Amino acid sequence: MVKRITTGKRDREKAKQQKRQEKLKRKEERKSNGTSSFDDMIAYVDEFGNLSSTPVEKSKEEIDASTIDISTPKQEDVEPEVFQGRVQHYNSQKGYGFIEDAQSKETYFFHYTEAPAEIAEDDKVEFELEQGQRGLNAVRIKIVK
Repeated sequence: MVKRITTGKRDREKAKQQKRQEKLKRKEERKSNGTSSFDDMIAYVDEFGNLSSTPVEKSKEEIDASTIDISTPKQEDVEPEVFQGRVQHYNSQKGYGFIEDAQSKETYFFHYTEAPAEIAEDDKVEFELEQGQRGLNAVRIKIVK
């Protein structure tokens, strides 16, 4: 038969009291050594990211509020680039076509709303380019005679 060693209520209270006294003793030792001061643990950072143990004096620069612009910059009127080409394909029933650029030989999609009503295949045209959902599209199409 194994005997259990049990501690009574008095023994547990003595152990708790002893732990409290040891904790207070360690706290007093830290205070007397001076390592528990929070001020010793603080570090200050200057504008260049350097650490120091003393507060850094910041130079405050006066700013004239009237020189601050709070707006979006004005968009300058830039003349859009006009390309010349030939209508390679046009389907009037579906309402779309393709224009081949005269210089680069690139082919660009166009929708009938961007073209004159009398446009037909092999017409020489002037057009501008805009970014569409699937690439560059010919817009503002004019027939050249």
